[in-house]
Amino acid sequence: MADAVWTLVHAERAALIEDLAGLEDAQWHRPSLCDGWTVHDVAAHLVAVAHTTRLGFVAGLIRAGFDFDGQNERTMQRWRGDTPAETLRRLRQAGPRRSTPPAPLDSRLVEEIVHGEDIRRPAGLTRNYPEEAVIRALRLQTRTSGAFGGAKELMSRIQLTATDLDLTLGDGPEARGTALSLLLAVSGRSVALDELEGPGVAALT
Repeated sequence: MADAVWTLVHAERAALIEDLAGLEDAQWHRPSLCDGWTVHDVAAHLVAVAHTTRLGFVAGLIRAGFDFDGQNERTMQRWRGDTPAETLRRLRQAGPRRSTPPAPLDSRLVEEIVHGEDIRRPAGLTRNYPEEAVIRALRLQTRTSGAFGGAKELMSRIQLTATDLDLTLGDGPEARGTALSLLLAVSGRSVALDELEGPGVAALT
């Protein structure tokens, strides 16, 4: 099972690297869907993510005073190159890695898909993600606490229905949309809320 997940993760990294290679400098400096970060910053964060180990994550979190966002900012700055070309080179080198923090392996798919959209949407790019990858990422986000970017606490008050896949999660007023839009919404990307319908959408705001 782990090999299958890593195959999906590596495919997403390769696809994003290919997309990033085609960006103009101005696109690298556009604001991403991550508040306060540019496309370049998110790409650097993905380099950091690929290098994260279980012990390294815990040690870094302790050094950051258990400030998860602060740790992300520091590691992003560490791996951000002086130029987009340098950051892209680092991402290429990190692409085949299999290191991971102490989290479910599907969290690597969440990182690649959600951050992939953080980059692609502002850059005017689209991707048709593999169904299995999106489903695994969405299921995990509905089991992950809001403190770590998920929507676990919401799932007793909302039902998510994917209109493009046979997938329904949660219990409550329904929010309908593509699995990708639902994944982005439960990951805190408000841009996806306009792509959803139903009375449950209000709970996601």
